[in-house]
Amino acid sequence: MSYINLRGHSTWSTEHHGKGEPVLLLHGGLSSTESWDYLVLPALKRRHVFAYDRTAHGRTKIRDGYYHFDFQVEEAIAYLEDVVKQPAHLIGWSDGAIIALLVAIKRPDLVKSLVSIGGNYHYDCGLSLEFILDTSEEEYEKFEARSGQPRALLDQIKKKAFDVWASEPTMTTKQLATITCPVLVLAGDDEPFPLAHTVSLFESLPDGRLAVIPGSSHSFVKEKPELLQTMIKDFYHQQEFPITRSPNRRKEKQEKILEAQSAERMSGDKRMKRRNWIDSLIRRTLGRS
Repeated sequence: MSYINLRGHSTWSTEHHGKGEPVLLLHGGLSSTESWDYLVLPALKRRHVFAYDRTAHGRTKIRDGYYHFDFQVEEAIAYLEDVVKQPAHLIGWSDGAIIALLVAIKRPDLVKSLVSIGGNYHYDCGLSLEFILDTSEEEYEKFEARSGQPRALLDQIKKKAFDVWASEPTMTTKQLATITCPVLVLAGDDEPFPLAHTVSLFESLPDGRLAVIPGSSHSFVKEKPELLQTMIKDFYHQQEFPITRSPNRRKEKQEKILEAQSAERMSGDKRMKRRNWIDSLIRRTLGRS
């Protein structure tokens, strides 16, 4: 854990070394890496995990232009290019999920897979922000201690956040349909927006999976962490396009995949027969010499 210079801005960054493929954690809005990474890391023990506090979050100070999603997406791309230095699996919660989706749309070459936790793709989705309470004394103290900025600045950051959430993001289902990597959409059954919005997100993705967690809210990461970890482990264990017994919306693509696999097997059988014929011919030829 340390500060890095991310294209001219001092940014709090953490890294957990593993031999597996890289994973980038993207925390929620008005939050930080250390507020949730400990709940996800048990599912990523073999992975090389990266995380950072975005501008105006956690231990990273504000700078001009902060909080708009375009700004945060460019910051994420810069981190992937300069720190991770290769395509990664993204896991984002809330605002982090929005950023992950936007990165996958803008720079698909940087995203191997994506886990969206409690993410909305459009601000006009019936979003309620009543679950975000007034700032407590503890929050002011934590903000001042972590960021080294005056506590009054937290009110400015919160106002900026609410202004952004009132007009962003503005992704369309057509844009979501361009995300071709595997995506796991996770949501509580009592998110601050209608479940129909989550289903719309899932159904727009060419290679999506959906899990709605019963008896949970936007904070299900902290309410049911073991279930979250199980879902992530299962997703990483099987990232090929799902082949199921009774496909419906996946039926057409599943049939094409199975047909291609069948053709490949038949081609392989023909190659094997030809190889055996050549070997037999060689043995017969050598036997006569």
